[in-house]
Amino acid sequence: MTVRIATYNAENLFSRPTVFDLPDPEEVQRVLNAFSELIALLDKDLYDDSDKARIAELIKEHRAFDTNPAHEPPPFFVNQTHGGSAALFVQHGSPNDPEIEVRAKGRKKWTGWAELVRGDLDRDVVRNTGRVIKEVNADILLTVEVEDRLTLDRFNTQVLGGVWGMTPYPYNLLIDGNDSRGIDVGILSRHPIRSIRSHIADLGTDGKPLFSRDCPEFEIELNGTPVWILGNHFKSKRGGGERRRLAQGRRTAEIYEAALTRSAQVLVAGDLNDSPDSEPIKKLLATGARDAMSHPSYTGDLGTFGTGRSLNQKFDYLLFSPELFSKIQHVDVERRGVWAPKTFKSFDTVTSKADEASDHAALYADVDL
Repeated sequence: MTVRIATYNAENLFSRPTVFDLPDPEEVQRVLNAFSELIALLDKDLYDDSDKARIAELIKEHRAFDTNPAHEPPPFFVNQTHGGSAALFVQHGSPNDPEIEVRAKGRKKWTGWAELVRGDLDRDVVRNTGRVIKEVNADILLTVEVEDRLTLDRFNTQVLGGVWGMTPYPYNLLIDGNDSRGIDVGILSRHPIRSIRSHIADLGTDGKPLFSRDCPEFEIELNGTPVWILGNHFKSKRGGGERRRLAQGRRTAEIYEAALTRSAQVLVAGDLNDSPDSEPIKKLLATGARDAMSHPSYTGDLGTFGTGRSLNQKFDYLLFSPELFSKIQHVDVERRGVWAPKTFKSFDTVTSKADEASDHAALYADVDL
């Protein structure tokens, strides 16, 4: 039996944070840095005067107080579920240009959270994302950057089934991870998912969750023999993150080696956000896992992101245990959902960056099981 296994960073299915729609990448990073700084400040047990001043500054600068804007929404906002003594801050003066007074003394003294504002994706983007998945037609698809399990299920039935006429995948699973943007790692499968092990509670040396999303271990039943798929989405290169990616690579290697004691059929899949010559990926390859794109059957370009021409554009991986690697029949990359007109031909429905399915290609391998 030949089974096609794939990984695809869909960059969300129906909606994503509006900050990613900003045309200037530097401004995107500036807003994300501000959001991350605000989250870190809000998580502190106690707020001193400088913390309160900076929290107020970030809230005002990015209009995070504006939870019901009449016109342009802010990039993120603070959701205060209760007012009065359970509020983080109060506003004084003009509703459009208020003074922000932080009254809470620490994380336990107010109820609520900060979140990025989300917007619906264009219908053509959603359809093109579905078209990539339809063309790959994987039996098992590791999905990266999807909103939640119910959204994955709706996409499965309404877009893959309803728009593209596929038979919906009978099995889908996702555990919400650690990303405050609500982007998670899930799976679609034509074969039963017998168990899942989550690692959202694995801690780094700083005492905080190690994995940016999660490193779920999916046990898939295939002819009575389990295949374990370790899904992941390492820390982005935006704003650095090298040390955290290295720690994630080291821990994923440990999880992979532990999975090998249960089955010789194990693979690591997902967007690992680094090139094969980087330290995080070297940690994984040192276990003996083999990169699908190193298989003799693959003769395409080196990368999976953007034009894919450079090794530095290789972010997406299928890393097979030696036994699984020996059973690979064919490896390929589906790039036509990406808009790169000077490099390769996209789908006829992908006409610009605005309607591309994702700036990641889908990577897949056919395995004789």
